[in-house]
Amino acid sequence: MPKYLLQASYSAEGAKGVIRDGGSKRRAAVSEMAASVGAKLEGLYFTFGDEDVYVIVDAPDNASVAAVSLAVNASGAVRLKTSVILTPEEMDAAAKKAPSYRPPGH
Repeated sequence: MPKYLLQASYSAEGAKGVIRDGGSKRRAAVSEMAASVGAKLEGLYFTFGDEDVYVIVDAPDNASVAAVSLAVNASGAVRLKTSVILTPEEMDAAAKKAPSYRPPGH
């Protein structure tokens, strides 16, 4: 299954929820949400800086992760950014491909 990196930043209300319920409950909620779309939580880490949480999930497809992103962002409690994660082997395969490309202006 493809892997995805979810970067979350809490709103004030979202941060209050973490204070009230704690990090372990958040991890359980994220794991449950992932499972509801056929995905599996690989890891969840709280951080300092621009992002409050980093999540790695294995998901069956882009549509499943897009559904998660829509639901989370619509809540207003969290701003979520999503990236596809590639393995080293996937990068090896990409490096072996030779796309035909003409840069702009050439």
